[in-house]
Order: sequence, then C-alpha cells, then structure tokens
Amino acid sequence: MFREMRRFKQQLSEEECAELLRTVPRGVLSVCGDDGYPYGVPMDFVCADGKLYFHCAKEGHKLDAILRNDKVSFCIMDEGYRDAGDWALRIRSVIVFGRMRVLEDAEERITRLRQLGQKYYPDAESVESEIERDAARAVVLELTPEHITGKRVHEK
Repeated sequence: MFREMRRFKQQLSEEECAELLRTVPRGVLSVCGDDGYPYGVPMDFVCADGKLYFHCAKEGHKLDAILRNDKVSFCIMDEGYRDAGDWALRIRSVIVFGRMRVLEDAEERITRLRQLGQKYYPDAESVESEIERDAARAVVLELTPEHITGKRVHEK
C-alpha cells in the first residue's frame, strides 16, 4: 500500500525516527483540504504511546478536512547541520502516514493536553493553569501511524 523509499541507503532506522518524533518541536500536518487541494499547516505535537497528539480549535479548515477524510500525513525535520567548510545542509526528516481521529473521552483529552503542555511549557504549574483556562475550548487529535519513513539528506 505504501511505497518503499527509493533512496534506501539514506533511510533512517525505526529508532532514529522515534527519537526525532520525541525531540523535534513541530512539523507540518497535511490533510485533503477544500476542493481536493492539499492543506498543510504547522503544528505542535507530542508523541506518546506510539501515537501523535495535537490540539486545535473546535472549528476550522483543518478539523473540517479531518472529519471529511481521516487520512493524513505529518512531516518533521531536525534543524540540520553543516560540516566545516561545507555549504550543504545535512538534515533528517520523518514522514508519518496514518489516520486521525478526534479524542472524545474527557479524561484522555486532559491527559494528552497535559503531555502536550509538558513538552512546551516551562513548568507543571503553567501547564495546569493553561489546561484549567483553555481545555474546554480545545479539540485533541490522535494520529495513529500506519507507515513511517525517515531520511537522511545531504543537500548538494
């Protein structure tokens, strides 16, 4: 169903992909948008229990697209680096293909919002304050991966 990576010598291991998904701060979520146009939007996320979690507002283009078609892809890349004296950037990227759903269970929503907050906020008090203030207005999305590929690129 999913294509094999053509440049397999540049393929990242499962462990390298998992490490990037734990550490990279954000990526681009792509959905099938209005009139069949692709819609990619930068998103914060957290990887937990083998799935990816996001939050969004209760209405909007992204959520409408997901409710119409749950197939999505999510792409991340590290900041990369340059070898001394080399102009070319070396980067690692990961693409996750899978199915997205809205979490309905209130307790699980709070758990995932807390995990998101712990990734981005400076302390637990800030996380709890944010949850108390805004959790009722947030939708939590769960991406269940069906296929993950990672690639190491030296742009020359």
